[in-house]
Amino acid sequence: MSTLPPTQVAHGGAMQPHRGVLILVLGILGIVLCVICGIVAWVMANADLRQMAAGQMDPAGEGMTKAGKVCGIISVVLGCLGLLWVLFVIVLGVGLAASGAGGP
Repeated sequence: MSTLPPTQVAHGGAMQPHRGVLILVLGILGIVLCVICGIVAWVMANADLRQMAAGQMDPAGEGMTKAGKVCGIISVVLGCLGLLWVLFVIVLGVGLAASGAGGP
């Protein structure tokens, strides 16, 4: 019984290389800079993890891919909470201005 290198599929074709580093970087950028990077990381991670499970992609980057997915999810949650906070402040400001309590 011969063992194949991790980048070879049993039918002889080469596996796609993993994009774990890219997904992790996008997930971290999603938390730090822009929620859109987090969304992209989340979507890419789902696709890559599906391909890894099917044996079409190199599974060596599975840990980084999962970490990038988690960072992407966190960035989306933080972005939604930030949006809710901004909407709350706007509604509160409009309410105070309408009641006349906003100034002299």
